[in-house]
Amino acid sequence: MISLNLSASLNPGLTRTRHNPTRFSPLHAAAAADKPFSCQYPLSLPQIPTLQIREKPFLSILKRSRSVAAATGGEFESSEEAAAKENKKAKNLQLGIVFGLWYFQNIVFNIFNKKALNVFPYPWLLASFQLFAGSVWMLVLWSFKLYPCPKISKPFIVALLGPALFHTVGHISACVSFSKVAVSFTHVIKSAEPVFSVIFSSFLGDTYPLAVWLSILPIVMGCSLAAVTEVSFNLGGLSGAMISNVGFVLRNIYSKRSLQSFKEIDGLNLYGCISILSLVYLFPVAVFVEGSQWVQGYHKAIASVGKPWTFYSWVLLSGVFYHLYNQSSYQALDEISPLTFSVGNTMKRVVVIVSTVLVFRNPVRPLNALGSAIAIFGTFLYSQATAKKKKIEAGDDDKKN
Repeated sequence: MISLNLSASLNPGLTRTRHNPTRFSPLHAAAAADKPFSCQYPLSLPQIPTLQIREKPFLSILKRSRSVAAATGGEFESSEEAAAKENKKAKNLQLGIVFGLWYFQNIVFNIFNKKALNVFPYPWLLASFQLFAGSVWMLVLWSFKLYPCPKISKPFIVALLGPALFHTVGHISACVSFSKVAVSFTHVIKSAEPVFSVIFSSFLGDTYPLAVWLSILPIVMGCSLAAVTEVSFNLGGLSGAMISNVGFVLRNIYSKRSLQSFKEIDGLNLYGCISILSLVYLFPVAVFVEGSQWVQGYHKAIASVGKPWTFYSWVLLSGVFYHLYNQSSYQALDEISPLTFSVGNTMKRVVVIVSTVLVFRNPVRPLNALGSAIAIFGTFLYSQATAKKKKIEAGDDDKKN
């Protein structure tokens, strides 16, 4: 029998065993009696490895991610702010390009439209071709899926009949005015459009604050002064510009009343549909009014220009850029507030007037220039006043809700 005194020769490997105080064993009994423990058999105690508890992988990843987020939170926030600033810069750049195209396309349209009318004074046919060019443009975009085609229904067509009719009246009247007077004079008279807007809207029940009524006074005074001092004054040109104002104002008013339930159709598609329907309205009337003079007028135009392609290019550019500048205006309106659009439209008239005066070298008297400036400044005041009116109405609606 082999006696082993555990108190004297304890296997070193035994020190790595786990101690469980709740379990009673002979070792505990011997230790309590202060007696050596004897065993009759050889005792071989294996070395028990130390138990190591490891964290699960996802827990460690979660801790690391939290520590990284806590350490770099400021950097993440600053990067988001930087991305927002970059996005704002890109949006402002895009809006600036749209405005630049809007102005440029409008200038090109007015120049080549006037050149074509100078040698071919038949505005009904030219206005019809401009609507035709816009209709073809939109049909190409829809056919090749370059722009989403609107869902056209019978109620939408019925609601579109009125706005398209008034758009036709406004467009042909402006073309008649362009054919008889200087482009600058037509645009000065067309700056009086807010006057007709306030008057017609008031008849239909809308109310305007005193600031709006006061803003139209300089428009009336400026247009009157410009008309009296205009070198190329023509009663037909003046009446054409005035009728154009009436037509476009009624188009806007009627569109708000009849097309409110078709908000899923964006501005560009709406203008495309109006162009197609306006062409259907205008062309038969154009044939009736001046169709018998087109052939003779065409030969005179070719003889005066010298090269047929020169005349063709003028007509083509007037049609294409007429649609493009309207398309750009609708794109700009989708991105900015109505007030910014009104101010931009006012500045556009200034740019167009100055550009056409420089191109066609129209004589401008000092009083005529002063009247034009007063009228355009009045449209700016009108934009400011109507914007405040809309803010007040929006605040009242919020209180009611």
